[in-house]
Amino acid sequence: MGTSAITALREIILEVVRYTAQGQWKVLILDEASKRIVDSVVKQDDILQEKVTNIEQIEHKRALNQDLDAVYLLTPEPHIVECLMVDFERRRYHRSYLVWTSFLPPELKQRIDQSSIAKEQIAQARILNINFFPRESHLITFRDPSSFPVLFHPACNQLVPRHLFDLAQKIVSVCVSLGEYPTIRYYHPHNPLHEASVLCSHLARFVQEGLDQHAKHHEDFPPPSPRPRGVLIITDRTMDLFAPLVHEFTYQAMVHDLLPLKEGDKSYYKTIVNEGTPREEVKEMELGEKDKIWVKNRHLHMKDLLEKLVVDFNKFRADNPQFAEKSEGSTSINTIKDMIAGLPQFQEGKELYSLHLNMSQELMNIFQKCRLTDVALVEQSMAVGLDEDYKRPKNLTDQIVRLLDDDEVNFPDRLRLVLEYVLYRDGIFRSDMEKLLAHARLPAQDGEILQNLEMLGARVFRPLKDTKPTSQPLFPRRQPPAQATEDLSLSRFEPAIKELLEEQLRGTLDQTLFPYTKPFLDANEGLMNQVNVSQASLRSAKPTWARTRPSALEPRQRVIVFMAGGATYSESRVCYEISESFAKDVYLTSSHMLHPGLFLRQLGELSVDRRRLDLPADRPKPRPPAHLYEKESVISTGSSQPLVTAGGLSNGKSATTANTSSGTIEPSQKLHPLPSPPFIVTTPSTGKLSKGPKEKKRGFFKF
Repeated sequence: MGTSAITALREIILEVVRYTAQGQWKVLILDEASKRIVDSVVKQDDILQEKVTNIEQIEHKRALNQDLDAVYLLTPEPHIVECLMVDFERRRYHRSYLVWTSFLPPELKQRIDQSSIAKEQIAQARILNINFFPRESHLITFRDPSSFPVLFHPACNQLVPRHLFDLAQKIVSVCVSLGEYPTIRYYHPHNPLHEASVLCSHLARFVQEGLDQHAKHHEDFPPPSPRPRGVLIITDRTMDLFAPLVHEFTYQAMVHDLLPLKEGDKSYYKTIVNEGTPREEVKEMELGEKDKIWVKNRHLHMKDLLEKLVVDFNKFRADNPQFAEKSEGSTSINTIKDMIAGLPQFQEGKELYSLHLNMSQELMNIFQKCRLTDVALVEQSMAVGLDEDYKRPKNLTDQIVRLLDDDEVNFPDRLRLVLEYVLYRDGIFRSDMEKLLAHARLPAQDGEILQNLEMLGARVFRPLKDTKPTSQPLFPRRQPPAQATEDLSLSRFEPAIKELLEEQLRGTLDQTLFPYTKPFLDANEGLMNQVNVSQASLRSAKPTWARTRPSALEPRQRVIVFMAGGATYSESRVCYEISESFAKDVYLTSSHMLHPGLFLRQLGELSVDRRRLDLPADRPKPRPPAHLYEKESVISTGSSQPLVTAGGLSNGKSATTANTSSGTIEPSQKLHPLPSPPFIVTTPSTGKLSKGPKEKKRGFFKF
């Protein structure tokens, strides 16, 4: 499926390491933040193979090593620049090659420019566009859950302009790293009720300015390609409030919704491996791209998953004779688990199958215990606006009350039902709200969660004499399927992003709802964003027989969707499905990934004191560690070959390094001071930098 964002970022990082100080042995210096970026896509061994003797962290203790050149891959933060200046003053390395992960603010650039010692040691300086984290091949995050309160908490208004600027930088980084100079569309809601409704328009303008500045100062951007011009769609969480609430029964979404994962930069699940044997142990296992079973099955419906796990297990057993048993034929989940526990070999395969069989079994136990079939039927009717027979729901309030009174329905699910009912009814009477909360027996603070929906553009309460017309869905309701099944009745709802992408790729997306940042200069440009719909689609406005579906060899157009305020795993699934059905590359990008529990918590925090949020902007600014100013000794060895190691990151100490030829600086490595960068500056293919615009002071939502 097209270009993987993980692969793209990995190649950028390795390329800059490979061709910086080309032909010379060098030390790679990272900081805590840039290390997270590098570690997310590159193995240390791959870096060490690029004539890198050691990988060190700038905040750690490091010995002077004046025989080797240093490649600094750093984040442009004040304390990191201060650490860098200490290195220059100590003349810690022979020559220094500066590579910044994103835009270098003018005040930090000036701090370096004014130092004659720094100018003497800087052999080259450039800026990459890599300040993002590919979580999956087509899923990118910024690992910033604080973005949600900053954008929507009323006490964070003064933080919004700077935050939008930072988000724009990162979105531009994604586009530049993919080699895309896309047309930009943004969500512009009709008749909005909330102040944050203008977020997307301002963010889209910032991104457009950033891309224009980058193209202005880089003649090789965008790189020549037969690929159709890409599209960037900027929207936010308020576009679809049902998606983070509705139970989704595909594997990945259920795992993040129902199981106790250890969430962080990566997701881990604690399970028992080698169960029933002397080697039985509890192990935390990662759910990521290295797990092929996870990647292959994460978007399957649970019913299909259980059947496929059995089929794949039997194939795995057939491919490995040591896995065979006397009894052949159908095998249940429990039987398979027992068989796996007794196998002495194929440890990795055993553990992966144990992991997914245990998780799928636990999901089914929760599904039955918490009466999710009954909950989901009511949820689907509210989210879709139609019942399982695709008719207007009847007696929906009575069904909800019965579920709220049911002790087997847990409290988070009761809260989700009430929230969904408020969204479905476009607001309810206060007296009705009090009755629902009484039936649900929810704590008082959950009432604040309900009221906080107003900050996301929803109407919570309606007056007794309401003259306001009922709000209409963003996109027309889908036609009912020819033949409905029980499985489909629990999965009728699809996130709004699916209709958004389908209409964009068909060329029918409403330009008043999703306007462009720039009008089309070429009437044919709009047609480039249309897709050739598959022949299975009979509801298309135009006949499909006249269209030619792109072949597998043709470059696929790219569509990048940025969801401000967090994206869901159901929306990620939709992007993969649209990529497959429309022969496009759709990348979902967001500040962070939301599961229902996190969404409820962040929604509740919109009414708490800002000081309790522990926002990065409210924390003390990081300072350089004190040990940087301690006296150090020079390390030099007489050997002609370097000692290749990565110990610098694990223990904070520099490994022994070797002499290298000092020589003269080659033409491609000419000494020059750091120039003033534009908004987002260079790519691995160029070192050009130029002046950028001064940042203007702006008021909240008045830019």
